[in-house]
Amino acid sequence: MDESHQGPGPLALARLTFSCRPGRRVCRCSFEPSSDHEADMTREEFLRLAAEGHNRIPLSFETLADFDTPLSLYLKLADAPNSYLLESVQGGEKWGRYSIIGLPCRTVLRVQDHRISVTTDGVETEACEVEDPLAFVESFQQRYRVAPVEGLPRFNGGLVGYFGYDSVRYVERKLGSCPNPDPLGTPDILLMVSDAVVVFDNLAGKLHCIVLVDPSQPEAYEAGQARLQALRAKLRQSITPRLGLDFERSNGAEPTFRSSFSREDYEQAVNRIKDYILAGDCMQVVISQRMSIPFKAAPIDLYRALRCFNPTPYMYFFNFGDFHVVGSSPEVLVRVEEGLVTVRPIAGTRPRGANEEADLALEQDLLSDAKELAEHLMLIDLGRNDVGRVAQTGTVRLTEKMVIERYSNVMHIVSNVTGQLKAPLTAMDALRAILPAGTLSGAPKIRAMEIIDELEPVKRGVYGGAVGYLAWNGNMDTAIAIRTAVIKDGELHVQAGAGIVADSQPALEWEETLNKRRAMFRAVALAERDEQEN
Repeated sequence: MDESHQGPGPLALARLTFSCRPGRRVCRCSFEPSSDHEADMTREEFLRLAAEGHNRIPLSFETLADFDTPLSLYLKLADAPNSYLLESVQGGEKWGRYSIIGLPCRTVLRVQDHRISVTTDGVETEACEVEDPLAFVESFQQRYRVAPVEGLPRFNGGLVGYFGYDSVRYVERKLGSCPNPDPLGTPDILLMVSDAVVVFDNLAGKLHCIVLVDPSQPEAYEAGQARLQALRAKLRQSITPRLGLDFERSNGAEPTFRSSFSREDYEQAVNRIKDYILAGDCMQVVISQRMSIPFKAAPIDLYRALRCFNPTPYMYFFNFGDFHVVGSSPEVLVRVEEGLVTVRPIAGTRPRGANEEADLALEQDLLSDAKELAEHLMLIDLGRNDVGRVAQTGTVRLTEKMVIERYSNVMHIVSNVTGQLKAPLTAMDALRAILPAGTLSGAPKIRAMEIIDELEPVKRGVYGGAVGYLAWNGNMDTAIAIRTAVIKDGELHVQAGAGIVADSQPALEWEETLNKRRAMFRAVALAERDEQEN
């Protein structure tokens, strides 16, 4: 099994023909003529929406975006703690239509070992111990009754951040607390209240600048318009351009890493899992190692390098203040859009060939590999079961089966499972049913996670969890947190695993984990060399 993944990303509403290759970028889209214009909402309409019971009302404007990129906009508007940038690349080749720049968020929700902490402007405003943190998150989101406004992008704010792998312990009580050390100490759940966003429409060449306004505040409408004016002023500012990354020199030696596992211990863990499989305890377990290195570059430069080395459907950059999360995940964990639940399992990998003929030969080799196909079928069944837990009877569909998707460095076998969410269930119920992905745990899930607790030396943290958003309108889009770096206290940590089955070879499984961190470490080497030379 391969714990690399794919799926249309959080911004995947359309496609832009835009290629990003080392050393050059070609954009073939045409920008529609447009001019800056005010939001249509009048003060009277604002007051009417407030009277209807909405306690957050979006005010917005559109403007032309032909002199900016998502990265330059992030640096202009949002380069501060509790901010983020989300982008998407479809099929490994085309940039998704929308990029989302999350302006610094005042309110942040953190969960650690059942303890809830809500801070606003750095001051804790709410703290409590709860039995079910996911229920608290859902009730917290429901406090924000955001008025629907025509003409806005589908995403115009929400709770944005991550649910770590260990969030499953709040659902599956049988697992108990993680028995392993937690050297990183990141929250199990971290969600920012994103109430000011800039949505970059790559296709139309426009920006949608949106702020949510609390109508209970004095002169709320005027204050909201003032925030929009301040955004306009920032958009007109120039920034000092960051120097280009030298891709011609990007193939140097990778950094030496420190692992949570020795090679000998990892291979012993693989053999222990094979014993469990032989005894009938499980069919598969994903065992991972964490690799850590010193990191001296700017985290945003790591993101810049990663988005061209390894463009994927889910590209994300989070500045959480005391740590950063930077990733390029190829797989959706679960998406809920207008009641449609989607999961997209990936298992089966080959490197890209040197040309089209070699690509086709590798594709045929992958699709004729009995072991890869058996693993993939098992994950399709697991995906159907997960979706079936929250879907209306008879609506679960396998809409794509074992298609090949090609990326910059690898190709994968991918399938797509959908189902219609049954009433009165919500996106949070879908997350409960599906986290963590079978591709990060194994099968059957609970027993596989118990074995992971037994054999892995450290708590997983962000790795293997969900990264993305819960939108105000009830939609949700989350990626599996793989190919993801956590940068904290001058060190970078990346984790990678391999799916162990009955005929797994320990040495090859160790090598698989090293291969999966390769794009990230190449990006690290490039970002750090750029930092040293400039």
